[in-house]
Amino acid sequence: MASAGVPTPYGDRIEVAEFAALVGRLDQQGGGPLHHKMSEAFRRAILQGRLLPNQALPAEREIAESYSLSRVTVRKALDTLVKEGLVLRRQGAGTFVSGLAAPAPERVEKSFARLSSFSEDMRSRGRVPTSKMLRCQEGAVTPKEAMTLNLGPGTPVYRYHRLRFADGLPMAIEYSTIPAYCLPRLEAVTDSLYGALAAAGSSPVRALQRLRAILFNQEQAALLSVAEGDPGLLIERSAFMENGRAVEFTQSFYRGDAYDFVAELTQVPAPGFGP
Repeated sequence: MASAGVPTPYGDRIEVAEFAALVGRLDQQGGGPLHHKMSEAFRRAILQGRLLPNQALPAEREIAESYSLSRVTVRKALDTLVKEGLVLRRQGAGTFVSGLAAPAPERVEKSFARLSSFSEDMRSRGRVPTSKMLRCQEGAVTPKEAMTLNLGPGTPVYRYHRLRFADGLPMAIEYSTIPAYCLPRLEAVTDSLYGALAAAGSSPVRALQRLRAILFNQEQAALLSVAEGDPGLLIERSAFMENGRAVEFTQSFYRGDAYDFVAELTQVPAPGFGP
């Protein structure tokens, strides 16, 4: 928890050294503008309670020097949080944590009975899907994957760990294992996994899914800009091509405040009670 610093009319200003310790280092993996990485780090610190409501932030110049960034980069990062309502600028007093939680994403109603990709779901609702590749690598199938997908020991697979966004808001973390025979190369997946599979002639037509409630751990919460321990939904999907060969095993961790999963149910007459 942040300690008191320099008094201001609205709250104590945190010292820049403590501010940097609470916010932490910037994510140096992958591309993207530095001000986006800075705003992500600020956002996590606020949503996880490391920066307190009404806490006065250090001056932009001090933050810039602490992170070896330009003041323009810091100003752009803070501008993003001002637009989200997480940070307030007060004339003559400085910049403050508002104490308001970030607005939850508009809820998405997803059919649990229809086989569709994240990108398809978002585009069908007029939202812009994007992805951040956290990790991709080649390897051999694990015993669990081999059993789930009916693959032989040692089968080559590609693994993709991605953070999924809708209109710039983090919505889900996906861990996908794809048999190497489904794609021409590891780098074939850029944004849409199902788009890459379709281009390779490996589209799934059937899937088994399992849904359960989970609580986000620290790493997952940081990626999704929620608090550690917040509720989420885990869906495990095993998908197959028309010829019956396995094409996908994916574990998707969805924000609990962003999704409603629905399914249409029909009653099957019990034996002996039909017409």
